Amino acid sequence: MRRLPVYFLLDTSGSMYGEPIEALNNALRGMLSVLRTDPQTLETLWLSIITFNREVTELVPLTELADFQLPEIVCPQSGPTHTGHALEMLYNKVKADFRTGSATQKGDWRPLLFLITDGKPSDVSLYRSMIPQIKSLNFAAIVGCAAGYLSNDAMLLELTDTVVHLETADSSTLKQFFRWVSDTIEHGNKSTGTSGNVNLPPPPGEIHLVI
Repeated sequence: MRRLPVYFLLDTSGSMYGEPIEALNNALRGMLSVLRTDPQTLETLWLSIITFNREVTELVPLTELADFQLPEIVCPQSGPTHTGHALEMLYNKVKADFRTGSATQKGDWRPLLFLITDGKPSDVSLYRSMIPQIKSLNFAAIVGCAAGYLSNDAMLLELTDTVVHLETADSSTLKQFFRWVSDTIEHGNKSTGTSGNVNLPPPPGEIHLVI
């Protein structure tokens, strides 16, 4: 069975402290519950979570959905947003994780990437230097999510043409966003290939597509 690798880069900087990080945990748990109800997704989906604040942490390495255990995500009360360092770790992980096809093994479907942040990179130079390398990884889709009024849509648009903006990072809005993420993953699981792009489903009203 081919794998569909999906990577989440989650901003856990100080601005996410309190209700936003609780909302993020709840929304992720809801997304996993939905994904586990689809037999095809359960067979093919592999997930990885990388969190970033001052430190970058591979919270969960690429793991089959059936075995995926979501740990409680925490964040400090203050500190910078090292998005560039997170992209650097992502690049190295994808290079190591991705399986190409061979006579004895089916290659992976093109991976998906979701980057969720409520701020802007503190390490702008590294962030910009990593963008060409991330784009070289042949993702079927890169979705940037700017949550809240402090987030910077323009910085995410440098990374990907698909940027959505959430007015707030509260529980209701993040729940809607991750419901859309689960729809996107299930859609990608049925339509992606080793060379094609994913046609994203239309987002719900709470999510604004940035053009």
